[in-house]
Amino acid sequence: MATIALQKKRKNIDLPIETLQKLSIMAASQGKSVKAFIEYILVSKADTLKIEISNPSPSGDAYFANPVNLAEVEERVKEHKEGKTKATVVLHSVEDITNFINSL
Repeated sequence: MATIALQKKRKNIDLPIETLQKLSIMAASQGKSVKAFIEYILVSKADTLKIEISNPSPSGDAYFANPVNLAEVEERVKEHKEGKTKATVVLHSVEDITNFINSL
């Protein structure tokens, strides 16, 4: 017979006394310990959640759905943090902005 070892992590939580009393009554009605009952509730809830991270843009911009664009942004952020930016444009005035736009 094969056995499966589940990874578990112990975490203490603080609950209001009234909440703990209600959970104790609910656990007793099902013949479970409070600990086992709370774990069951939390695992059941977590199992029903669908978590999907697909687009880092807060506005849902489709630009970030393209892996090439996302890789370029990540690379530029990394280079900026390392001080290795490829190009820096400093615009101080309206004239600078106009000249920059016209040069594109």
